[in-house]
Amino acid sequence: MSLEGRVEVVTGAGSGIGKAMAVRLAHDGAAVGVWDWNGPAAEQTAQEIMDAGGKAIACHADCSAKADIGAAAARTREAFGPITILVNNAGITGFVPVLEITEEAWDRMLAVNLKGPFLCTQEILPDMLAAGWGRIVNISSSSAQLGASRMAHYASSKGGLIGLTRTLAIELATTGVTVNTIPPSFCDTPMLAEAPIDHDYYARTHVPMKRASKPEELAAACAFLVSDEARFITGQTINVNGGRFLGS
Repeated sequence: MSLEGRVEVVTGAGSGIGKAMAVRLAHDGAAVGVWDWNGPAAEQTAQEIMDAGGKAIACHADCSAKADIGAAAARTREAFGPITILVNNAGITGFVPVLEITEEAWDRMLAVNLKGPFLCTQEILPDMLAAGWGRIVNISSSSAQLGASRMAHYASSKGGLIGLTRTLAIELATTGVTVNTIPPSFCDTPMLAEAPIDHDYYARTHVPMKRASKPEELAAACAFLVSDEARFITGQTINVNGGRFLGS
């Protein structure tokens, strides 16, 4: 699946799933805008891509801030041209009982996990419409599909992202732009490592395949969704979770 000539942005690409997706899509030929609030991490991902012969630019950006998004998009366009692939991956998480979630924590969660993808889409979508071709992949979460104790703000933000995905898919269906979502379940990332749960026990008891996913496995699904081969797939929730959730 060649992405030669395509320009993509991956938010939250400094580590974990976002990094794996940036590296995979660069391997497939895309020029990559590596966006992350952690500037040094974004630089490291971009350097790894370039060391492997790919094209990348690192952009320090808070993807909940419209000004940061506009500046990062301008730098990416200046380096590579119009952007026609967007992977909205940047996100934060939290484990807090519902009665202890502060208004500030709720607002921050939705600002990063839901408003951020909305703002990034608004910024980049005109490039796709002008090209008559575009791919948007939103990284949601199985927590939105199943619910998750002590994660009301996180699950709500990711549930909103699934709703945004389906709505955009309908609105853009005749434009050449597809919009899909991948909801990770239990993935071996730095974010998971910080979660206050017994990782091995969780994998054995909640995942039929008895292990966590690897970021590269989600990246493979993303690579397909942004390819020409996936031109007739839109509005879908593509579960890459070892069989944990068998619904749609």
